[in-house]
Amino acid sequence: MLRVEHLTKVYENGTVALRDVSFTVEEGEFLVIIGLSGSGKSTLLRCINRLIEPTEGRIIWNDIDITALDEAGLRRVRREIGFVFQEFNLVERLPVILNVLAGRLGYVNPWWSVLYYFPKGEHQRALAALETVGLADKAHNRASDLSGGQKQRVGIARAIIQEPKLLLADEPVASLDPVLAHSIMGYLERLNQEKGVTILCSLHYLDLVQRYATRVIGLREGRIVYEGTREDIRRMTDEEFKQIYGEEAQRLGG
Repeated sequence: MLRVEHLTKVYENGTVALRDVSFTVEEGEFLVIIGLSGSGKSTLLRCINRLIEPTEGRIIWNDIDITALDEAGLRRVRREIGFVFQEFNLVERLPVILNVLAGRLGYVNPWWSVLYYFPKGEHQRALAALETVGLADKAHNRASDLSGGQKQRVGIARAIIQEPKLLLADEPVASLDPVLAHSIMGYLERLNQEKGVTILCSLHYLDLVQRYATRVIGLREGRIVYEGTREDIRRMTDEEFKQIYGEEAQRLGG
């Protein structure tokens, strides 16, 4: 279980990105976070694994206070928490397989990674992860040669090889067309349903939320203003919609 307790993040320039945010995520949930750009979605996800340091509050993962961990403890916990980035976060000049192997950095000797050395068994893991996302034939291509959808699939393969129990996905389909978006979300759904990986995913589009989420949290100006299930999203009133997206927001397609 993940518990976020009274989480606040204030940046050095005075911007308050999160304001006293509290919620829990049960094991095996597919929780989607919705809200406008700048509502705090990315900051929240990055605080959970301390890519960004929270200003106040606690993040408890399986009874471990992540916010209190030293560097060694954080390294151990991050083995269980994968991250899929909106901007892919690949090393473009390196082969695809080395980008995937980056997901094993928490398990191997750090000096090996400096020399791009990984044991044979790790290479086999990487190829299996690429097979899962349909990219085994691209293993030795440069990452820069891939399309946007392929790069995001590499990002998912990098998360798969990590064998996470919790996966954070920050707008993983924001730059993709609708067909590719469903393809990427389908990979995340299979991780959730077949591997039991708990998913926290930020999304913009309510049609994707309705299709993939088991539960939803809505953020506005760093505060939680909505919580509900997939069914609640389908029955969302105009008032609830505007509470998340603002008074001038309009719902397309009803």
